[in-house]
Amino acid sequence: MSGDWLTTERADLAAERILDAAAELFAEHGVAAVGMADIAKAAGCSRATLYRYFDNRHAVRIAFVHRETRRIVANLNDQVSDITDPGARVIAAMLGALREVRANPLLIAWFRPGDSGTAGRISQDSDVIESLAAAMFTDTDLTDPERSRLARWLTRIIVSLLAAPGRDEADERAMLEDFVAPIITRTFV
Repeated sequence: MSGDWLTTERADLAAERILDAAAELFAEHGVAAVGMADIAKAAGCSRATLYRYFDNRHAVRIAFVHRETRRIVANLNDQVSDITDPGARVIAAMLGALREVRANPLLIAWFRPGDSGTAGRISQDSDVIESLAAAMFTDTDLTDPERSRLARWLTRIIVSLLAAPGRDEADERAMLEDFVAPIITRTFV
């Protein structure tokens, strides 16, 4: 019984609790302002326990972004799986991602002035986000370098629209239809 706290399930729950606490702090204070001591206190654990799960605050940020990206991509896959036109599918997925992030105060906090750079860097440097985006946005007929480049570009557009939104959803849809859809359609013809 004394070793129960070391089980994988319990460790996963502890990591989730830490990420949940960090998310609340990111939303309340801004991503850049939150340190490891803040996260440990909010999670109700010692700093030693926090460091057992995450090497530093960058690791906490990455783990949070990866967790939320996986959740969003799973939701979007369900929403767009029946759309066969590649351009329409990409536009629907991108608009869906924008809506999901904007509707969640724990996520949109990442795109406030001063914090959007962190989100942008993580989205462009993360192999996890790149592979999820490649699976979501591109067809398997493309070679890996083409898929990666296209996925990074589409992710960059989403991050850009989150940091500097269009006038409204109709304006953003028009931009995506005018500028992104033709490239996607040309790529998949």
